Amino acid sequence: MAMRWWPVLVAAAMMATAAEGFISAKTWSAVRRANDRGGPFVGLVVPNANEMDPVLNSPSFTPTPTLPSYLDIQGRRFRFGAIGGQNVVMVMTGLSMLNAGLTTQLLLSLFRVKGIVHWGIAGNADEGLQIGDVTIPEHWAHLSLWNWQRYGDGPENELPRSRPPATTPATSASSTSPTKPSRSHCGMELPACVNATTCLPRAPRVTRVRRGCSANVFLDNAAYRQFLRAKFGCTPVEMESAAVALVAHQHAVPFLTIRSLSDLAGGGSSLGNEAGEFLAIAAQNAVDVMLNFVPLLADGGAAHDAVAADM
Repeated sequence: MAMRWWPVLVAAAMMATAAEGFISAKTWSAVRRANDRGGPFVGLVVPNANEMDPVLNSPSFTPTPTLPSYLDIQGRRFRFGAIGGQNVVMVMTGLSMLNAGLTTQLLLSLFRVKGIVHWGIAGNADEGLQIGDVTIPEHWAHLSLWNWQRYGDGPENELPRSRPPATTPATSASSTSPTKPSRSHCGMELPACVNATTCLPRAPRVTRVRRGCSANVFLDNAAYRQFLRAKFGCTPVEMESAAVALVAHQHAVPFLTIRSLSDLAGGGSSLGNEAGEFLAIAAQNAVDVMLNFVPLLADGGAAHDAVAADM
């Protein structure tokens, strides 16, 4: 009778060993030291190198002497430093919702994180804004969960009905504070010119918007852009933020996205080759606003109030 259970016990032991070994003891030790010496951190989540390299090259991002410069874990590099007195751990996700959600989950599983700031560029669905403007959405929606109509069906053949897409409040886990609202972002001077001859019509500005929309779609279609704007009220459209927001929301970790507009999605503006000419300005503007925002987290509710203030 005992022999019958022996293979089961061996298999269970092997499974336990494999589960415990997916991250080495040496790496876990390094993670614990980082949390003990630097946590809780502000988690910085960035899609790609165009938006991360300006941070690494900025004098505002400084190394933390008691922490390693980085840890490589599960295919992601977690970089440590400080911005305005705040210890931060920064990780690049790569493009797409899957990469963004997976990386954010790994970040929150490993490190003591008190809040997440996510930034980058995005397409623009609001013709009232321009390239270089920096948006801070109040909500994020995950779109493009397709329900395809059967071939040959027409308007009389309705698709199965479902509830409207869920939105995740961008500050759903944040606390409020009675302190006087800070409008520090309003006074920021953001660059408008690539060079002496290539400039935007006006200086970019920071603005709070109602909703950003994410999907595994690089949006380059004017008709679809107009549909998203009319149907869902999207302003920035991109490929990561809703995934970051969902994971942060599930962990009850405060979350904020800063997205700078790099082009009018699908074209149609008067600025010609929009993204090609102004990509660097858009990326730098998102970085500058992030670097200005993170130090506010040292003052309890100041960061929340900075977002809540009309911009």
